Amino acid sequence: MEFTDGPVALLIIDVQQGLALPGLGERNTPQAEANMQSLLAAWRARQQPVVHIRHCSTEADSPLRPELPGNAFKNEVQPLAGEVVFEKSVNSAFVGTGLERHLRQAGIRQLVIVGLTTDHCVSASTRSASDLGFDVTLISDATAAFERVGYDGRHYSGDEIHRVNLVSLDNEFCRRSNACRNS
Repeated sequence: MEFTDGPVALLIIDVQQGLALPGLGERNTPQAEANMQSLLAAWRARQQPVVHIRHCSTEADSPLRPELPGNAFKNEVQPLAGEVVFEKSVNSAFVGTGLERHLRQAGIRQLVIVGLTTDHCVSASTRSASDLGFDVTLISDATAAFERVGYDGRHYSGDEIHRVNLVSLDNEFCRRSNACRNS
């Protein structure tokens, strides 16, 4: 990953226990959390800014509701004291939070985004960041998507959903990179 001068924030989106529960279906990128953990360690070693995003769902059946154990961060990306945490109840990390203000006050113009899931909050946050003028790199092997049945009744694998979303984002809203060769 190549960056210009200035701080580069690692934005870790919704890496929470509730997204590891059975019943969500098969997921691609089984190494995503390990790649996130490696990137996080590199950011911390370089003393670059890290921002954690937690989804606090308002949906009655969501495992990400604040009062449930699924709302907790996964062990691989636990925030340290002093690392910033923003909570949201919608897909984009920039809506209803102080994230944009925080980044601008810190002089951060470049973001590296990782997290869960590619087609939901990662995509929405990447698009928002780009629309707000941030320079965004999305780490494709440090994010993942779950399988699902579409409106058309067709089964889409997690890998198909992941790849289509990356194709939609790449070179318009972000640059796509891989953690395993660029950390």
